[in-house]
Amino acid sequence: MTTATRRSRPLAPHGTYSRANGQHGIRPPCPCEPCRTARNRVKKQQRLNRHRGIPPLVDAAPAAKRLHELHEKSGWDDIARAAGTSGAHLRQIAFGRLTQISPRTQAKIMAIRPAATGGQYIDSTGTVRRVRALIALGYTLIDIAEAATVAVARVQTLAAGYPSLRRTVANRIANAYRELSETPGTNTRAKNRAIANRWAPPAAWDDDTIDDPAAIPDWTGHCGTDRGWWTHRQQNIPMCDACDQAHTQWKRDHQHLPRTELMASLNASRAAASQRGEAIAHDGRELLAQGHTPEQAAARLGISTDYLHQELRRHPLDEQQEMAA
Repeated sequence: MTTATRRSRPLAPHGTYSRANGQHGIRPPCPCEPCRTARNRVKKQQRLNRHRGIPPLVDAAPAAKRLHELHEKSGWDDIARAAGTSGAHLRQIAFGRLTQISPRTQAKIMAIRPAATGGQYIDSTGTVRRVRALIALGYTLIDIAEAATVAVARVQTLAAGYPSLRRTVANRIANAYRELSETPGTNTRAKNRAIANRWAPPAAWDDDTIDDPAAIPDWTGHCGTDRGWWTHRQQNIPMCDACDQAHTQWKRDHQHLPRTELMASLNASRAAASQRGEAIAHDGRELLAQGHTPEQAAARLGISTDYLHQELRRHPLDEQQEMAA
């Protein structure tokens, strides 16, 4: 977060610990009487907690679990209002980016009651990703709408990135996603549309983080790294922004090297990416052993059936592995 961004936030009111404590490098502590009183009260409570053996921070896992339960029926903004904090802060807790929180924050989260209905509007990030992933898998808007029992026009607006939707619609599309993502679609035009827009297939998303706005799709198993960039190139996978940026940064970091060292580093990065074929063959065999068809296994891995067969032939099991299989 930049200094400019932090400056743009509104100041907390006088008489609060946040206003009293200031922001390092941004603004000094407020010296007014209400702020001094608030700061002294918090410090006193912290001393009492230490004396009583109450830790200043607790494990965030119970609160994260509770937040996911609440999010089944309420939007992040509604939960944030009930907790007296921001939706971004709650998502950091829910998706594991904050592993410890204050007992006070935990108590507020655990005390929140879920909304009575699923009719409120919520952020559409996860739903948009699910719709686009199904398109990348070869499903049309009509296919998705029929599986989710929603209007085709609604699916179309979500594919275009509409920012919000009702919780009930999100649940229906999530159910359709679980059903359709196991098998590939057949519409070539849908696949081409996804390729042109760099929309990630289901295999690139983790079910636990697909709703997290900060999450990125992992097309290659190493997205966001230079190795991921080479894997995109070698396996003819549509290039993602995270890998594009990582490769650009890699070139900046290595531009000072003599040409011979630069080429050696470049070849090492390329060689590391070439190991993906072996990993695909391994994962493909595991899926086939679990009863998936080759088409289903390829869809789960985010590759074509022909490519899966190709890697299985390139990386056959040796005699010892066959006996253990």
